[in-house]
Amino acid sequence: MKILLVSAVALVDADGRVLLAQRPEGKSMAGLWEFPGGKVEQGETPEEALIRELQEELGVDTWQSCLAPLTFASHAYADFHLLMPLFICRKWQGIPQPREGQVLKWVRPMALRDYPMPAADIPLIPILQDWL
Repeated sequence: MKILLVSAVALVDADGRVLLAQRPEGKSMAGLWEFPGGKVEQGETPEEALIRELQEELGVDTWQSCLAPLTFASHAYADFHLLMPLFICRKWQGIPQPREGQVLKWVRPMALRDYPMPAADIPLIPILQDWL
């Protein structure tokens, strides 16, 4: 089975809210909410992938020193196995804007379960809630 390495981030604002992005129509798992991020490309570290994805998807800049590893997801989907490190980030430049048709929402940690998420993301919620 193919292993897919995807890097994700919990952007946390000054009020302690977490940014979620809703997957747009036409993508797999459309309509589900997830932490921003994306595939780690050949020759990239998970941190480099996140910095690139945040720029592409949200138009914000951050730095490796601002990405703190928190936990990871390891989940078997039907046709691949997802390995996804989750980082926390509290410092970035710019205001997150939906650049790829996604809907963005700032969510209080205790309300994260109110948003339907991909199966791999769900086990990350209690860890994030404990940390925040």
